[in-house]
Amino acid sequence: MTPSRIRRLTLTHFRNYRSASLEAQADMVVLAGPNGAGKTNCIEAISFLSPGRGLRRAMLEDVADNQGDGSWAVSAEVEGALGLATLGTGIDPPAAEASSSPRRCRIDREPVTSATAFGDHLRMVWLTPAMDGLFLGPAAERRRFFDRLVLAIDSDHSARVSALDRSLRSRNRLLEVRNYDDHWCGAIERETAELAVAVAAMRGQTAVRLAAMLRARGATSAFPSAEIALDGWMENALMSEPATAVEDRYREILRENRARDAIAGRTLDGPHLTDLQVVYAPKNVPARDASTGEQKALLIGLVLAHAGLVSEMTGITPLLLLDEVVAHLDPARRAALFDELSGLGAQVWMTGADPAAFADIGPSGEIFAVEAGRITPRP
Repeated sequence: MTPSRIRRLTLTHFRNYRSASLEAQADMVVLAGPNGAGKTNCIEAISFLSPGRGLRRAMLEDVADNQGDGSWAVSAEVEGALGLATLGTGIDPPAAEASSSPRRCRIDREPVTSATAFGDHLRMVWLTPAMDGLFLGPAAERRRFFDRLVLAIDSDHSARVSALDRSLRSRNRLLEVRNYDDHWCGAIERETAELAVAVAAMRGQTAVRLAAMLRARGATSAFPSAEIALDGWMENALMSEPATAVEDRYREILRENRARDAIAGRTLDGPHLTDLQVVYAPKNVPARDASTGEQKALLIGLVLAHAGLVSEMTGITPLLLLDEVVAHLDPARRAALFDELSGLGAQVWMTGADPAAFADIGPSGEIFAVEAGRITPRP
C-alpha cells in the first residue's frame, strides 16, 4: 500500500491564516492550541485538496481571510501514489462585477480541470465534532456522510451525485409546466435513471465491502463494531439484478409518477432519498439508541474501518483528519486509538486543545502549537 503524506503545507489568506506554513516529518501530526486559534481551519485547508467543499462544506468565498482581497490558496508538497507532487488550490480575487471566483486547481503548478485529479496522488478521510449527531440527524446528513466515504474510494463519485441532482432539478422544473413536452421529459428521465444507477451501484458496492471490513475487525478493536446497510431499493436491487434492468425499472417509475411528483414539487423515489442504517453491534440496537459515548466510539470505529477499506480498494492508504477526536476519550481508549492509528500506516492529522492528551503518540508523532493564525513546532 502507498501511504498519502503531506510533507509541507502552505496557507495563504485562508480563514485566520494570512500566511503560514509547516513541515511535517511524522506519521502523527498534532495541532494543539486554544479554542479559536485555527486548528480546525488548518485541517479544513487540507481537506480542500480533495473533491468537494471541504470538511465544513463551506462556500469558496467564505474561507478567504476577511482582511485580504478575497483570494486564498492552499498548497501542499505530497508524497503519494505517484511519488512527490505539489498540489494547490484556491481562488483569485473576485472581479468587480462578480461575487466569487472559480476554484483553481494545480498539480506541480500545471492547471487541472478539477480537484478530482488530486485523487491520483492523495486520498483522505475525516472525522469532525459536527458528525457526532449523525445517527440522530436527518437522512440527508447520513447520505452525505456515506457519499463522502464513497468519494474517498472513487474520485468521480461526487461529480455523478451532482449530475444526478441537476438532472432531478431539471425534471422537477419541467413538471411544473402544465403542458410539458413528453418526449423531452422522457429524455431527462433516461439521463436521470442512468445517473441514479451509477450512483447507487458504487454506494452499494462500498456498503457491502465496508460491512465486511467492520465484521472482520470487530473482535480485535477497542472501538465497537457496527452493522451497516443502505435503506434504498435501488442500491439493494443492484446487488442481485443487472444494472440495465434496474435502470429500466426506475425509468418506468419516473414516468408513472410524473403527476404525483408534479404535485409534490420534487421526485419522491430514487437514490437521492437513500438512508444509511447503522446498528451498534455489541448491543444489537440502532446507533441512534446508543449513548453519546457509544455513538462517538462507533463513529471512530467506522472511520478506522473505512480507512482500511480505502487502502484495500485503491492501493492508497488515505490521510486521516481527526478534529478534536480525543477530547472525550478516557485514557485507555485514547491509547488504543493511537495504537490503531499507528497500525494503519497512514499519516494522521489530529487537533486538540490540550497537548498533554497526545503524550502517548510516541516517537512517530510531532506536535505543533497553533495560536492566532501561527503554527510553530513544539519541543
